[in-house]
Amino acid sequence: MTIGKLDAVTIDCADPLALARFWAAVFGTEVASAEGAGPTYVDLRPAPGVPTLRFQRVPEPKTVKNRLHLDVAVTDLEEARAGAEALGATRVSPGTFDEFGYRWVVMADPEGNEFCLVLPPEEAGDG
Repeated sequence: MTIGKLDAVTIDCADPLALARFWAAVFGTEVASAEGAGPTYVDLRPAPGVPTLRFQRVPEPKTVKNRLHLDVAVTDLEEARAGAEALGATRVSPGTFDEFGYRWVVMADPEGNEFCLVLPPEEAGDG
C-alpha cells in the first residue's frame, strides 16, 4: 500500500524568499512561487536531481542541530565551499570528513540550517 508521494522538502525559516534565493543559486534554478503575506511559502522551480524545496516562514528561530539535512553532490569540495560561502553559507565543520569513500564538509545556509557538500566515492576516487 502506498500512503502518498513526496510533495516537497520543506525548510522552516524566518525569511523564506531570501532563503529560497540562496538555495536557487546553489542548485541553478529560480523561485517558482511565493504565497501568503511576507510571503509565507516559497517554492523553487524544479531542477534535475533536486526534489521540490519549499521554504515556510515560522516565528521561532532554529535552536539545535537539524535532524534532516540536504547532501549536495559536488565535483570539487573547495570550489563548492567557496561558492556556497560567496552566496552566504558558513562552514560548520573545522575540516573535511572522509568515510566509506565519501568526502564531505558540513556547511550552514544563511539561516543556520546545516547541509553537506559531498564528494561521492566515484568523484572522490577512493571508491
